[in-house]
Amino acid sequence: MHKARTPRHGDGPAEVSRGRSSLPLVQVKGRIVSRKEQSMDDSHPTLWQQAPDEGGYGSPGRGGTDAGDREASTEGTASAEGRALTAYLMEEVCDPANLNEAYFRVVSNKGAAGVDGMHVDELRSWIRENKQALISSLLDGGYRPQPVKGVQIPKPGGKGKRQLGIPTVVDRLVQQAIYQVLSPILEPTFSPMSFGFRPGRSAHDALRQAQAYVMDDRPWVVDLDLEKFFDRVNHDMLMARLARHVSDKRLLRIVRRFLEADLMHSGVVVGVVTRREGTPQGGPLSPLLANLLLDDLDKELEKRGHRFVRYADDCNIYVRSPKAGERVMESVTRFLEGRLKLKVNQSKSAVAEVHRRKFLGYRLFGDGSLGIAPESLARLKAKIRRLTRRNVPRRLSETVGRVNLLIRGWVGYFHLARGRSHLADVDGWLRQGVVAYDAVASVAPRDEPSVVPGARACESGQRVRPLARETKPPWCRAGMPGGVRAGGG
Repeated sequence: MHKARTPRHGDGPAEVSRGRSSLPLVQVKGRIVSRKEQSMDDSHPTLWQQAPDEGGYGSPGRGGTDAGDREASTEGTASAEGRALTAYLMEEVCDPANLNEAYFRVVSNKGAAGVDGMHVDELRSWIRENKQALISSLLDGGYRPQPVKGVQIPKPGGKGKRQLGIPTVVDRLVQQAIYQVLSPILEPTFSPMSFGFRPGRSAHDALRQAQAYVMDDRPWVVDLDLEKFFDRVNHDMLMARLARHVSDKRLLRIVRRFLEADLMHSGVVVGVVTRREGTPQGGPLSPLLANLLLDDLDKELEKRGHRFVRYADDCNIYVRSPKAGERVMESVTRFLEGRLKLKVNQSKSAVAEVHRRKFLGYRLFGDGSLGIAPESLARLKAKIRRLTRRNVPRRLSETVGRVNLLIRGWVGYFHLARGRSHLADVDGWLRQGVVAYDAVASVAPRDEPSVVPGARACESGQRVRPLARETKPPWCRAGMPGGVRAGGG
């Protein structure tokens, strides 16, 4: 028996890794919602509402249940009884409250247009014209997603590229609606040591758990890297695991179609032949389905009594000695490649002391404390360098605003680390970079004073402008007395 779904604000994948919501909850028509969700519901109360004489698509006569009649249970197992109750999940997917919530989540997440060119601000008018056809295709299982738009982005450190798949806005709406129904069914069955893309869990929670293992005298880590995980997910294996929890064949059919959707690059369809593996990152369902497949790994590690932390496809196992680490690496690699048909990247995986590896951008030390990984500092400086590129025509105030936004987010994420000296180094490096940018930008007339993040504002832009007449490179000029004063030094 699974717990009947209670729509909540923050169920969407874009929010689940940011920790628990602190929004106050209120009761609206028999269901618990946040005040923010209540305000959203009030602003668009009839987006998915049907006329009374049309027959509700969530009515008991069609297999649906009203919110007040849904039976709640604390059991999250995939028992036969619980699976039998999932025979009519598409009625829950098409429930007006669920679709309304999915709509607001997709709109708030924004995102790029898919292959059809439709943007999120066009979705509302599309729903008004096509909602009955959409709901009918979902209820009869005939819904067919459009190809996903393939986009490749560089991986951190410039090591290869990561394949993203951007579904159309309508497909994202359907995926989000399905996610909101599947998540309460699957989440209770997942391991407590899995932290990635899950409600109420964050990267900081994973790091604190890793700290606890290291302080429990486990200073060695088995760092597993799965090679192109999202490109190698086997569809048959994934659907077999989903069928353990869900018996609604319509929902299973639509989920498989999402997995097998063609991939389009630059207007050319790549996946003319039906794909048998891979779930491109970019859709709301992908993180949940990835956790479902890797839950087999979690259960195996728990059965063996290992101390581990998994965040999406990053898995660290903490052991007491290098010899134990080598044994674990060999046996777990055999399990992943034999049972789950996944490939372990041998060049990136390793058994090492914890301070020699990075995890989620941090570095763990032998005493359990956290530091900032050198690669994370290098990426920050690279981003600052791009933002302060001197050949981009941009006002100084706009550049400073962008840099401040980056720094606030970066410091907020790395606040668990001990890194005062690193931050002081970045601060000095940042001031010099912005002053060098200002020295070049000040050649053109302007009507505003210089402002440097983390430093005092210049009393007058005139203090920096003389530097523009120097013949030395901007980085050298930034260290001259005029530049130091402008940077608040």
